[in-house]
Amino acid sequence: MPEEEETYEDLKNLLGYMGIEILVAINNGAKNFDTIKLFSGLPISCINGRVPVLLDLGLIIKNNEEYFLTEKGIIFRKRLEKYVD
Repeated sequence: MPEEEETYEDLKNLLGYMGIEILVAINNGAKNFDTIKLFSGLPISCINGRVPVLLDLGLIIKNNEEYFLTEKGIIFRKRLEKYVD
């Protein structure tokens, strides 16, 4: 279990506030940079910098110019909800 916690904490630290906001926006239905901006309130420059990180970490995928959570992203998002409640 400690290894799992470390992975969660590592991801949380790597993403930071902006990465988590983008992940939440995609989870809530944002599919492209414009809707991610609308849902998250973040500037496009921040989204441009964080989306590649989310892709590299395997938390989101790009399909036909749209972004979706991967299974890993869904699990991470659920863990975030657990710790926020």
